[in-house]
Amino acid sequence: MGVFGAMGVLLLAVTWFQVVKADDLRSDPRNPRPALSERGKERGVIITADGTVVARSVQASDARSFDREYPQGELLAHTVGYTSFLFGESGLEAVYAEELRSRRDLTISDLLAAVLGRDLRPQGLEITIDPILQRAAYDALGENRGAVVAIDPRTGAILASVTKPSFDPASLLADDASTAWTTLLNDEGRPLIDRATQELYAPGSTFKTVVTATAIDTGLADPSTEFDDPAQLELPGSTATISNFSGQPCSDGATATLLQAFVRSCNTVFGDLAMQLGAEEIGITAEALGFNREIEYPWSLPEAVWRTDDLEDDLAALAQSGIGERDVRATPLHMALVASTIAGGGVTPQPFVVRRIFDSSGETLEETAPKEIGRAMSPETASVLAQMMERVVTEGTGRRAAVPEVRVAGKTGTATGPGGFPNSWFIGFAPVDAPTIAFAVLVEGSPVAGENATGGTVAAPIAALVIETWLAGEQ
Repeated sequence: MGVFGAMGVLLLAVTWFQVVKADDLRSDPRNPRPALSERGKERGVIITADGTVVARSVQASDARSFDREYPQGELLAHTVGYTSFLFGESGLEAVYAEELRSRRDLTISDLLAAVLGRDLRPQGLEITIDPILQRAAYDALGENRGAVVAIDPRTGAILASVTKPSFDPASLLADDASTAWTTLLNDEGRPLIDRATQELYAPGSTFKTVVTATAIDTGLADPSTEFDDPAQLELPGSTATISNFSGQPCSDGATATLLQAFVRSCNTVFGDLAMQLGAEEIGITAEALGFNREIEYPWSLPEAVWRTDDLEDDLAALAQSGIGERDVRATPLHMALVASTIAGGGVTPQPFVVRRIFDSSGETLEETAPKEIGRAMSPETASVLAQMMERVVTEGTGRRAAVPEVRVAGKTGTATGPGGFPNSWFIGFAPVDAPTIAFAVLVEGSPVAGENATGGTVAAPIAALVIETWLAGEQ
């Protein structure tokens, strides 16, 4: 009986590992056999909405295997990613590896699929990226390090997600791939980092949109509300002060309205306003906009940060945080969502980059339906804030984002950057009366951007090119 019992246990173990756990074991990153079996195997195509191919498998010269190609090269490297026998997978290639892979294997699950008459050929992805807009944003960044994210505020579809510097995924599939990988890892520009969705930055004065929304929504202030207008704001319990970019008062030195302070991006007024509002009230708006929470996306996003608990009893830190400095952090994607929310009447859209999954015949298997994260501000507040942002472009710090015959809304930002060089921001949307694009532009501080770089001088002109390209394509 003992022998039969042992054989039964052995049979159950074999069944468990060969059938129930087969897929889990197959996908375990410690198992080298799947990588060997996948090497040279056909994978599904990845295309943009207009049919531009961004990843495909082509039959090799030996006619028995496939080579993976990335026709757009470095343009979409971080979003599309790569699949490499030596270095694994990244981007959409990693997240949708199961859908993209051919199922013509001898695994139990694939044999069962064949018996059930399922299509064993690889599936494909259609992504929301507009390749013309992506190229325009990429070129507009020039030699700068930074990122551009553009979103359709009506749906949450990602229209562009650009990171510079970038890399060519094909270099990781070439004969000298190991050398290319080492070069990329040692590059001080960190080309493997997706600055658009994975890097957190101080948002600077672009965060004043969040503070302003809180002030209007709570009824504490409106555009005409007047504040003291000192040349320097002394911070309670500290010897530190906050000054405006010019070093001068915001207006006449006596009082300045919220609208004047917003259009001219005056730090003294917003430091004062943040202390009046309190960390908790600002935190409620910030969290509704995607701070301090996980946001659904194909891959894990770092959480944007607003430290409510740490700021409750530290007014000096609260004032500094109210102008987007101190410990406030966000990715360009997060700040593009802030702009999208204002453009969309106060509702924060759920961002997505995969429009649909289709079979080998092109028939849709799954399609992404637009969703909302939630409401972050009232429609009335969003409308007032949109008008204030338009004034930034028509008469304030964002005039270089202006586009002829287009109503553009925006907010500049300049924040502490690397090596003493400031990071430059511009967020916004267009057209103001019926927005079809919202965006965030970030230019990292560097000798290329210069010591005197600001959101208005460096990031705003890039935003103008993005808007012009998008609207030209809509006509």
